[in-house]
Amino acid sequence: MSETTVTKPEGREAALPDPVAAGTGHGPLRRLRTPRRPRFWFEILLIAVSYWTYSLIRNAVPEQKAEALRNADWIWQVERQLGIAVEESVNHAVNSAHWLIVGMNYYYATLHFIVTLGVLVWLYRRHPGRYAATRLSLFATTAVALVGYYLYPLAPPRLMNGGGFIDTVMVHQTWGSMASGDLKHMSNQYAAMPSMHIGWSVWCGLTIFALASVPWLRVLGLLYPALTLVVIVATANHFWLDAVGGLLCLAFGFGVATLWYGRQPYVLPKVVPTPRPGGTRPAAELSDTP
Repeated sequence: MSETTVTKPEGREAALPDPVAAGTGHGPLRRLRTPRRPRFWFEILLIAVSYWTYSLIRNAVPEQKAEALRNADWIWQVERQLGIAVEESVNHAVNSAHWLIVGMNYYYATLHFIVTLGVLVWLYRRHPGRYAATRLSLFATTAVALVGYYLYPLAPPRLMNGGGFIDTVMVHQTWGSMASGDLKHMSNQYAAMPSMHIGWSVWCGLTIFALASVPWLRVLGLLYPALTLVVIVATANHFWLDAVGGLLCLAFGFGVATLWYGRQPYVLPKVVPTPRPGGTRPAAELSDTP
């Protein structure tokens, strides 16, 4: 592992380690694990192909309706026993305000993609040194969610038998869910666990909070996943526990990225280090902070 020496104000020297896990050695593996400047068209293609693959696999998982309904009944009973089964009350309360529930329907359908893509673009432009690692955490989060969809089919609350939930998209005739109305045949309706609305929104929120320099933007970063949680419950698309599943997937994703790059993604250099002759890197770039 290469080291760069910098001089502290007191005159003492300290070694700054390469932002790659120790013991990786040299060669192709080391190059793969070293942050590098992202390439625009490659990233566009990678994101498009990855999302297409994710949608294809997610929708290819057999719709095990009977098991999914049984699992939904079980989760509902567990939440009742824990005293957190408030989804039906929230669903009915918000549905009584037409303007609010219609807004939430469109929120559910659009911001999930818009905000996530927006954060990726912002990372690409403002934090290129952290982009690849943070993007890897998102991709790993999404990949492990596919395992959850396969192993644990789950019906959303709005599809429960006798659950008393309101399918707000159907009732208000809004374009708000790939699993309702005319679009329901294009999406696996029984892939509610884990919730990637939560996984992706918390990823966005943490990224904005950790890296944004404007205080009000950091606050919005924290509010975004909180509001998303309210929306997925109010629209009867998820249980509270689906959100827990999304958080577990996100923890896995950050774990993968941290192991691969040797550091937590947000503490990697903001700017991609430029190698010097002999393989060393400028100390200023290695020690860059958010």
